[in-house]
Amino acid sequence: MTGHTTTAERSAEIDAAADRLETAARDRVPCEPVRDLLGTTDIDIAYAVQQRLNERRIAGGAAVVGRKIGLTSPAVQQQIGVEQPDFGVLFDDMDVSALPAVPSRQLLQPKAEAEIAFVLGADLDTDALDLRTVRAAVDHAVAAIEIVDSRVADWDIRITDTVADNASSGLYVLGSQQARLQDFEPREVTMQLFVDDEPASQGTGAACLGDPLNALLWLARTAWTFGAPLRAGQVVLSGALGPMVPAPPGTSVRAEISSLGSVTAHFSTEEQR
Repeated sequence: MTGHTTTAERSAEIDAAADRLETAARDRVPCEPVRDLLGTTDIDIAYAVQQRLNERRIAGGAAVVGRKIGLTSPAVQQQIGVEQPDFGVLFDDMDVSALPAVPSRQLLQPKAEAEIAFVLGADLDTDALDLRTVRAAVDHAVAAIEIVDSRVADWDIRITDTVADNASSGLYVLGSQQARLQDFEPREVTMQLFVDDEPASQGTGAACLGDPLNALLWLARTAWTFGAPLRAGQVVLSGALGPMVPAPPGTSVRAEISSLGSVTAHFSTEEQR
């Protein structure tokens, strides 16, 4: 996308980008980046593509159950060329916590990262939001593994590519040990990530925008601005506490987060795909 575009041209670019990403997801074949259609700096049009895809998914019967926050690491922001996080939408069919194995057949080029999942007990439907407000809205937190995935071949993404692609969302697994914020500080947790029982990644709560609650506050404000505020009962994935790791079929990934216990994702084998 270059120069000034008309409303009709902009709508056509949004549809073309959405079609490309939707086809990649449906056919399980990664596609070319969509920045040739959207440019590399117009984040608003990228969110418009994300919204178009979300509307199609909802029309197909999926239900929104929360949000995910991405690009919470300064190093990753620098790599992508931005100075702020992004967000994606969590749908009910993305939660694979109850399955015996993560269905690898649904994924293209998955990676796993350890996060804190906040479960909200109150709406955040106001423009008067601060850390105290979002802290009070959290019912509890659990350990989580987010399985990020990209419909864009070889993860060749810039900010508009990943935002349009629902912030490179895939699936997620939630742990069972619940903790309330009066019992721990998210910024103080430590994390270890194991792949097939071998140490693969480590990090801390402070690696996520200095404090995962900072990420939640950013999301709450942004969601309100977009006219889709966070609601009680929704799950919010905080953003990574440390580096992500590849998660091919047959892999077992376990995250251990202090105060929150452990959570494991077993990825189905090629034969089970």
